[in-house]
Amino acid sequence: MIIKENIYYSPAGQDRTLHVYLPDNYDSSEERYPVMYFFDGHNLFCDEDATYGKSWGLKTFLDGWSKHMIVVGIECSHEGFRRLDEYSPYNGRLMGYDIHGTGKETMDWITGTLKPYVDSQLRTYPFRTATGIAGSSMGGLMSLYAVTMYNHIFSKAACVSSAIGFTRRAVMADLQRASLDPDTRVFLSWGEREDFRNYASRDNHEVQNLLREKNVSTQLLRQQGGGHNEADWEKLVPGFMEYLWMS
Repeated sequence: MIIKENIYYSPAGQDRTLHVYLPDNYDSSEERYPVMYFFDGHNLFCDEDATYGKSWGLKTFLDGWSKHMIVVGIECSHEGFRRLDEYSPYNGRLMGYDIHGTGKETMDWITGTLKPYVDSQLRTYPFRTATGIAGSSMGGLMSLYAVTMYNHIFSKAACVSSAIGFTRRAVMADLQRASLDPDTRVFLSWGEREDFRNYASRDNHEVQNLLREKNVSTQLLRQQGGGHNEADWEKLVPGFMEYLWMS
């Protein structure tokens, strides 16, 4: 089932909607569950909530998957380009917009406020090995940042079509100095149709190499025919969920 709840997002001084998936047996059992956090929560479960009318179809997948878990989708700002600020740990320029990155503040809120709230309200396994994070585009960038700079909290991440290129040097510098547990798992992907001049391929391979130097397990995928959209990201869900949680 999907529940929606507003929560106060202190970095912006506004309420934000959480889109939370609970296994169908949640109310009839006393079971505890691992948790995966996703950025752009409105795009995950229901087409009617999705920005462009197409979701990731994540509810359909989870309903039929053998592993039961809780998914917490965090809705982003829909005001102008504020999503770019909130979903970037770095300053930069993208799509003609000067990004004033507040991604660190976003992650501090997720780890310091949101996760403790979820763990107190729902029957979760709160420890690191039962906690993952995922996102696409700017959410993919944030997921990479989260699993590397907050590795004591997140043990796995799906970084889909990550917006690495505009801030590549800062991303790689953080990766080089990060201290990572070798049990970390990171899924990296990009679409064939968004690989302009092979920049996405270059960036993701460089990220993989740096992670492997730290003995982190990675899976790298160039999605054949893939573009930068929810319909193609939906096709990746079974693969990265199996890799992160079942391998």
